[in-house]
Formats: sequence, C-alpha cells, structure tokens
Amino acid sequence: MQLSLRLKCLSVQPSRGLMDEKFIVLVQNALPGSQLTIRALHQCEDGHSWEAFGHYTADTTGTINVSEDPSIGGTYSGVEQMGLLWSFRPIPGSKSGLRMRKKNIQTPMEVTISVYQGHQTEGFADLVPLSGVAVERWYMAPGVRRIPVTEGGLTAALFLPSGPGPFPGLLDLWGGGGQLVEYRAALLASHGFASMAIDYLTAKITMETGKMVDNQYFETAYRVLQQHPQVCGSKIAMIGLSFGTSITLKMAVYSEVIKLSAAVCISGSHVQPVDGSVEEILRFFQKNGEKTRFSEKNEVIWRDLLLPIPTDPSLKVNVGRLQCPLLLVVGEDDQNWPSQESALDIKEMMARAGNSHLLTVLSYPNAGHLIEPPYTPHARSSTLKTVEIEEKVMCLWGGQTVEHSRAQEDAWKKMVVFLKENLYGGRNPTSFSHL
Repeated sequence: MQLSLRLKCLSVQPSRGLMDEKFIVLVQNALPGSQLTIRALHQCEDGHSWEAFGHYTADTTGTINVSEDPSIGGTYSGVEQMGLLWSFRPIPGSKSGLRMRKKNIQTPMEVTISVYQGHQTEGFADLVPLSGVAVERWYMAPGVRRIPVTEGGLTAALFLPSGPGPFPGLLDLWGGGGQLVEYRAALLASHGFASMAIDYLTAKITMETGKMVDNQYFETAYRVLQQHPQVCGSKIAMIGLSFGTSITLKMAVYSEVIKLSAAVCISGSHVQPVDGSVEEILRFFQKNGEKTRFSEKNEVIWRDLLLPIPTDPSLKVNVGRLQCPLLLVVGEDDQNWPSQESALDIKEMMARAGNSHLLTVLSYPNAGHLIEPPYTPHARSSTLKTVEIEEKVMCLWGGQTVEHSRAQEDAWKKMVVFLKENLYGGRNPTSFSHL
C-alpha cells in the first residue's frame, strides 16, 4: 500500500505520436530499489489482445527510465526503449497464428501502459495496476488526407501529406495475401510522400469479373498518381514487398509507361516469366509446388519454390536494364521467399551490365520475411489466406524477434532517407514527425 501511495507519476512522452516515433516511459516517486513491472496492452480491431512487459528495479531516487534502464525479464530484456511495442505478443490463451496489423489507419493504435508491483509474468487481468497511461500511435500525421481511388477500375487509397505540394509520388504494393493494405502508405505520407496503396490481387474489378488484373492496371495507377494536381509527376517511386517486389521490378524494367525515380523491393525476387501476366507469374510459382516444405510445427515454407535461381534469362527480370536507383531489403532468415539468393543474383546481373552503381542492398541476419515499419511486432509465423489457395495455411516467415525488430527499425530509417534523396533530391520535406 505504501508503494502505491508513493507512486505518483507514470508518464509517456509523447503520449500521442507516429508509429515510427520513439517514446520515453518514465516512472517516478517509486520506493527506491522496488521491483516493478511495466506492461503495455493493446486490443486489435479484430478483438484480440496483445501484451508486452518488462521487469525493472527503481533506482535510488525511485525512478525508472525505460530508455536508459535495463529490463531483467519479461517479453524483452536489456535497455530497449521501444521494447513495449516491438515485443508485443498475443495474451495467453489467444488462438495461434495471429499477426498484428492495423486495418483502419484513420484511427490510432491505442496502447495502455501500466505499472504493477513486483515482477509479474501472468494473471495481469486479476492485478490492480499502480498507475496507467493511455498512449496513441498513429500512421497518419495531422493533415494527412486519405482519398479512395476507383478511377480506371482501381482499388486503391491515396494518402496526401499536409500542405499544398506538389509532393513526390509512391506506389505501394503488398504481397500474395491481397487486400488493400494501407498502413505503410499512410506512414510514408506522414514523411512527405504522396503514397498510393494498391490492391491488385483482390481488387473490386477482379472480384466482379473473376479475372486477374493485367500489367495495364499498374500503369493506370501510375498515371492516376502522376496526373494528380498535388503530385510531382516526374518524381515517382514504387515500393513492393514479397509478390509486390515481382511487380515492382517488372514494371521498373519493362513498362513503356512507368518511369520511376526509385524502387524499393523488400523480401522478394526477380525470378518470374518476364512476359507473364500477374496470373501467369502466380501459376509459375505454383508449378514448383512440390518444393514446398514444412517446419517441425507443420508451418509452410515456400522459399524453395524459386530455387535454384534460374540461368534462363526468360525466367528473371533483366535488372541490367534498370535505370533508376534500387534499394533491396533482405531478411537472411526469410523462409517465404529466396530473397537473399535473389539479391545476390541481382547484384551479379547489375555488375555485369554496368549499372551496379544504382543498387543498394540492406541485408539483415536473423531477420524474416515480413520486414515492416518500426516497432511492428515480429510474427515468425502466422495464418495466411492467399489468392490462389482458398483455405488458410500457417506460414513460416522466419526471423528472430530481437534481430528482426532491429532490422525493421534500421531498414525503415534508411528507406526513408533513400526515398528523400531520390525523390526530393536531398532536400528534406517539411518535418511531419511530431503530432
């Protein structure tokens, strides 16, 4: 009781900030030397709850500063300023295969940070916290606008930064799960890029006709973005993750319409039938289905489907023809795509063609497939329903939590710098980092 009377102050600064912005968690007026647990709790839009916690000891002044003091147990250990976010895990008793993803990016991710007496590891629902603070993490900075895009049969959402512009443009493509995934585009708009998230596998037009989109779909998206009055049409980049990398590389090299100022490819490959449509590329992957492996937990491993990297030039994008800067982001423990082997082959192909000066590779040991914005909790595996497989499967993405989380933070920082250098010409756009 004495401790709770003396624990007057738990603060989180900023309590309202962007998803990629660090915060400082400070406990003051605790009993010197007391053992405390600091816990973060978040309930997703799907109703599932996630938690992270660290075990701390108050110093001689009764203070704990999470950005300076080590956790000696919990879901993370050591000095980890953002451990309360990146080490989120489903609360005990949750169903398996969950992955935390924000669906409605026009509302914040709400996190409650609380302090408990003693070093607790379970039963938090039955404990009374000594103090608690509500925290908001946003993908959209103030003034960022979300504009649904249906022009030309597109299923997309454009995020415009605050201000009149014109802003450089970004086309944002996710992978084989389809759907309109918006949080990365929203966060990039918060850093000064007019970012358009595109659904190209489960687009409305595909759902209505039963036909997959063709390459013109991406050219339409490019034109719509290019012609927007608040977009600088001569400065457009593409960013793709997983299957989105396949499309990004194909468009960057072969499209007569799409002329990119930069490309970012995360956890993907250049291996595909170069004349193939989206449907034919997917069919090419499926053709090697017998190379599917399973982990000891019966999780699907698909990385071998494109191995060995072919020597046949008709089966891989001729990156030697690439004319814009390319940033490759590789998780060396990617169990879903052979991204490391692909990056090595891309590097060799570009060196032979004499355009290797355009290539930057960020390669991370013990990082998995899903390299996302910073502090997104690591999912080593999760359930996935792909476009071509109707039922859900448990997919092994790979990665170790600490190293993967470090990779996400480092890659994001370098990716934003890369985009600013190639789209803003080194000039920094107005800072949107504080809410």
